[in-house]
Amino acid sequence: MEIWIRQAPDSDSAKTAKKLGDAFTKASGVPTKVVALFDDFETKLNQQAAQKQLPDIVINDTAQLGTMQSQGWLQEVDKATLAGGDQLSDLAWKAATGSDGKFYGAPFSAQAFALIVRKDWREKVDMEPPETWEDLAKLATAFTEQDPDGNGQADTAGFVAPAGTKRGYASWYASSLIYANGGDFIKPGAPGKYVATVNDPKTVEAVQYLQDQFCKTKTVNPGAVSNDTTISHEVFEKGQGGIYLVGPYVLARFVTSIGTDKIEVLPVPKGPTGGPGTLGEGENVYMMAGSEQQDAQKKFAEFAVSAEGQKIGMNKDANGAIVRLPVNNQVDMAAERQDPRWKVFQESYANAVYAPPVPSWTPIRQDSADAINAVWADCSADVKAKMEELNTKLTQELQSQKAS
Repeated sequence: MEIWIRQAPDSDSAKTAKKLGDAFTKASGVPTKVVALFDDFETKLNQQAAQKQLPDIVINDTAQLGTMQSQGWLQEVDKATLAGGDQLSDLAWKAATGSDGKFYGAPFSAQAFALIVRKDWREKVDMEPPETWEDLAKLATAFTEQDPDGNGQADTAGFVAPAGTKRGYASWYASSLIYANGGDFIKPGAPGKYVATVNDPKTVEAVQYLQDQFCKTKTVNPGAVSNDTTISHEVFEKGQGGIYLVGPYVLARFVTSIGTDKIEVLPVPKGPTGGPGTLGEGENVYMMAGSEQQDAQKKFAEFAVSAEGQKIGMNKDANGAIVRLPVNNQVDMAAERQDPRWKVFQESYANAVYAPPVPSWTPIRQDSADAINAVWADCSADVKAKMEELNTKLTQELQSQKAS
């Protein structure tokens, strides 16, 4: 049975996926071939679909559900007959639901976003953990202006931001603050239909807050408007910035590369007119259409969501977790992971907001990233006007997807 996962081929995460496949084979007797791919993952899936040779299982982002389901790639999941399905969190099941209300994946991993902060810098500038957006901006200014690394040079920034347009990163980064202020990109309307809401004052306020960091206080790392996460991780590791709004998957890496005593994890502060909220993401196990091994597909999904499968995927405190936050309520995260900073991500998940199951979230995220990146890159740009333009564009996109 062929299992595809979106991970770099030689990464620690790919090794964890192989461990999961091997453990399933040992438990079930079903041989597995785990294929880890990162670059052009969707392109390669499309090629397989064109040849009617989809893999049996795909472990992929929750945000890809709508796209894959609308192309007829996914088998429906019967939650009632999936062994262990009743042990999985309701929020994770929501992220496995299509726009028709049916389930098209088995929840596998969840994550919410929080702030990874240079604790040593915060203590150097003598400030408390931020509780409001104003506090957060002040901390970023202190990191930028008060030489927190003590090298006598003005070479530190407050925020580290993957604010480029590649793969929609600017939108991805901004979304946690948008959700923390009670804003959104689109909202459900009639059943299976959506309305663009990116011109909502709460959304505008969040994007404006970030434009102010880029343009007024200049507290964002230089070059951020062109960066993706690969570069942003390195910027944070090199001590070029001290506040990184990101998911838990880099925590183990930063503990090793920066030092465990130098970093802390803090919740995203609630916005001035809304919240709380943060971006929720994760992966589902998708049972792909056309497989001749439907029984084995179901068995693998059941193993992956079981307490045993979840623990293998978590990989304790080591790098390479493919289960970030467990979705099975029988798993005690504190017993699996000794690092208490994971708990902040887990608590943030209670207010996580997932991408909605529109037929294709990708163009919505990309259009949003292009518009948001533009107001960060051009300090003369009017945020409210740009968000009105984006709202029109998202409305047209929803119409083209027959989702409005």
